[in-house]
Order: sequence, then C-alpha cells, then structure tokens
Amino acid sequence: MAITQAPPPSPAPVPPDEEQHAPGDKEMTLLEHLEELRGRLVAMMVALVVGVLISIVPIPTLNSITGFLFDLIVNNAKSSGVTIIAIRPGETFFTYLEVALVIGAALAMPVIIYQILAFVTPALYANEKRYLYLAVPGVFFSFMCGVVFCYFLTLPFATRFLAGFLAGTIEPQWTVEHYVDFVATFLFWVGVMFELPIIMFFLSKLGVVSHRRLASFRKYAFILAFVIGAAITPTPDPINQTIISLPIYFLFELGVILARFA
Repeated sequence: MAITQAPPPSPAPVPPDEEQHAPGDKEMTLLEHLEELRGRLVAMMVALVVGVLISIVPIPTLNSITGFLFDLIVNNAKSSGVTIIAIRPGETFFTYLEVALVIGAALAMPVIIYQILAFVTPALYANEKRYLYLAVPGVFFSFMCGVVFCYFLTLPFATRFLAGFLAGTIEPQWTVEHYVDFVATFLFWVGVMFELPIIMFFLSKLGVVSHRRLASFRKYAFILAFVIGAAITPTPDPINQTIISLPIYFLFELGVILARFA
C-alpha cells in the first residue's frame, strides 16, 4: 500500500506588528542594555555640562544667558514692589547656579531627547516610532508656549497679588532662593498643562481613547480645569485662578478637536 507523505506544516503567520520592526533590530543581553544605558547617560551628562557652561559664558551686550534670565526673574518681583534679599552665605551664588542648570538642561534637551529615543525606539514597532518622533517636537513646543504664556501673562498677576497682600502692614521682602523656586515651579506646571492637546492627539492616534470618549468628559474636564488651576496657582484670588483654569479647559477642547483628526 502506498504511503503518502504528509505535507510539511506551513509556517505560522507573522503578526503584522512584528513585521514592522526594522530589519537591523536584534536581541540584546541585559549586560549589553546596561552598557548602552550607561553610555547614553554619560552623553546626556556631558551635554548638560556643556549647556551649563554655555549659559554662564559672557556674550556681547549681555552678562550671560543665565544672568539675563536671572535679572528678568528678579526684576519681575521688583516691578511689583518686592525687595529681593539673600539671608544666607552663598544663597545668591547657588540660586544663580540653579538657574544656570535649568537653562543648561533646556540647551541640552535635543541631545537628551535623542539619547532617550535612541535607547527606547529599538523596542517599538515602526508605527509607534513614527508617532513618537512626531510627538516629541510638538510636546517640547507646547511646553515652551506654556512657559511663555505663564511668564508674561500669569506670573505678573500672581507676583503683584502676593506682594500687595497686607502690604500696608508688612513690607514684602523675599529671599532670592524661595522666589526663584516659586517662579520655576509655576512655569513648569503651566508648561506641562500646555502639553495636554498633543498628548490627547497621540493617545487617540494609538487607539488608546477615541475623540467621542474624550468629548463625553467635557463637564468633568471643566470642573477639573478649575481644580488644577487652583492647585498650581500660587494665589487664592479667583481672577488669577481663572486666568490659568480657562486656558486649561480650552486646551482640553483643542485636544478633542485634534483627536477627531487622529
């Protein structure tokens, strides 16, 4: 009797997501991952040090980038009638270095972002890499828009309110360390909130949430915007909180519109 040979099993279909990996991707051992991480951390630290050095080097018409921004921050308080003082030895020096560190981090941000992406993207699919590369510039630009908005529109109101509260009874004298920390924290959180539309867009693009689902949260978003505005605004007056809260809600609405086109 004739023996028929069974046909060889067909190869298992490759999931579409796996086909999207770059052809040069390869598995790495844990030790190789740690060595790569160490190298990229060293590169980020070098970029940060270079950025700090650039920020404190004197340039024509300016003391330095750090000196220019340091004067802007202090003059914002002085224009509201506040006297900026230092009560500890080295307080002015170390606060100046703190500002230089922030500026150096901003200058080194392209290198830092590149090193992070270069370490993370080999584990992502091609479509995820594409969305990530598109999201990073948008997030950074949105953050800077938030910082500019806060410095020129919200911070002067907050400073004047705090400086004028009981000004007839108490003369406002703020330490340079506490005031710079106050400004940096305020600018940072407002900048983070301005990233909301970009984050909503890419979450919708990745299928995590739909624009209809986001739109259903409108009434909650309106209340939450005022809660967040009250939390990150350093003054209890409703005017200053509204200046922060309304843009947060408008940013949510912008995110819903962007998610519709995702």
